Amino acid sequence: MNEVAERVWERMRELVLERNDRRKQVVDALGMSFAKIKALRRIAAAPRTMRELAEELLTDRPYTTLLVDDLETRGLVARSVHPQDRRCKVVTVTEEGAQVAAKANRILGMPPEELQGLPAADLKRLDEILARLS
Repeated sequence: MNEVAERVWERMRELVLERNDRRKQVVDALGMSFAKIKALRRIAAAPRTMRELAEELLTDRPYTTLLVDDLETRGLVARSVHPQDRRCKVVTVTEEGAQVAAKANRILGMPPEELQGLPAADLKRLDEILARLS
C-alpha cells in the first residue's frame, strides 16, 4: 500500500505544484513577490503580531519586517501597538489590502482544467476522500 500512496502523492504534487502552479500568475497579476502575497493573505485572514506572522511564514523577524514594510508602503496593511503589550505591533489589513488579498485568493483558488473536466461523480468521490484526509 505504501507504493500506491507514494504514487498518488506524486500525481497530486505534479497536478498542483508543477502543471497548475498559480504562483507566477498571481505574482504577475499583483506585481509583488509571492512571499509578500502570502503574508498579505495571512494578515487579511486575521490580524497578527509580527512574531505570529514570522512564525506562520517560517521566516525570521527581520525578513518579516521587510515584507510588512513593503506591504505598508503599498497601503495594503497597517501596524499598530498591541493593546495588551506595547512592545508588540499588530498588523491589520487595509480595505485596499483586503481587495488585493481577495484577488490573490481568486487566482490561487482556480481549479485546474483537469479537475474541472472530471465527471461529477468522480469529483464528488474525490471531494469525500479529501475531506477524510483533511
